[in-house]
Amino acid sequence: MAARRPLIAGNWKMNGLRADGTALAAALVQRLKKADTARFDMLICPPATLIAPVGQVLEGSILALGGQDCHAAEKGAHTGDISAAMLADLGCRYVIVGHSERRQDHGESDATVRAKAAAAHKAGLIAIVCVGETEGQRDAGEAESVVTGQLKGSIPDGATAENTVIAYEPVWAIGTGRTPTNADIAAMHANIRTSLSGLVASADGVRILYGGSVKPGNAAEILAIDDVDGALVGGASLKDEDFWGIAASCR
Repeated sequence: MAARRPLIAGNWKMNGLRADGTALAAALVQRLKKADTARFDMLICPPATLIAPVGQVLEGSILALGGQDCHAAEKGAHTGDISAAMLADLGCRYVIVGHSERRQDHGESDATVRAKAAAAHKAGLIAIVCVGETEGQRDAGEAESVVTGQLKGSIPDGATAENTVIAYEPVWAIGTGRTPTNADIAAMHANIRTSLSGLVASADGVRILYGGSVKPGNAAEILAIDDVDGALVGGASLKDEDFWGIAASCR
């Protein structure tokens, strides 16, 4: 297995005003300064309104900045949207694409996600491509086939271990407090690793994150599972102590 450095990514979703967002970022910067960070990379993805002020707080630190979404086009008449080039211009290094909330709430297809990931690559960003099954799909025994199909439809040509991260988020576990069993997580991550062959150059080097009610109390156990190379954290990333507790669980 290729050596893969864990990535602990925080998705703030639609949370945070300037004062609390910059305070949270500053607290994480201070923790990173005092800690041995050789074990993991850390990333925060604030809402679009906070990317610029949070980016100023992060200047000179090793805490990475990312966006929560981007448009497939570089520019144009797309009211309310943000391009990957705009995110890069603000200092972002990553962007999340295909999160289940985008797929569900905005009707995004695999083809849409693929186009967004391609735009991210063109702008020099690392695309975090999200995949995951619903509860109904898992109960029907379709979880692995659904996720494999999403991978094949969502990963663009030219994807590499350097410009692409995969995040597996069982839709039914996001924000619910429920998590799959360790065996379920291991099986899905192994399935993803196998499916990446032929889709991504140097597939064994691609980081696969787990997301779905990750918290300090279960992080060490989840992060110790084979082929789990970090976490995409939602609610727990809004509290610096909880988010740091998850990162500190990396071995």
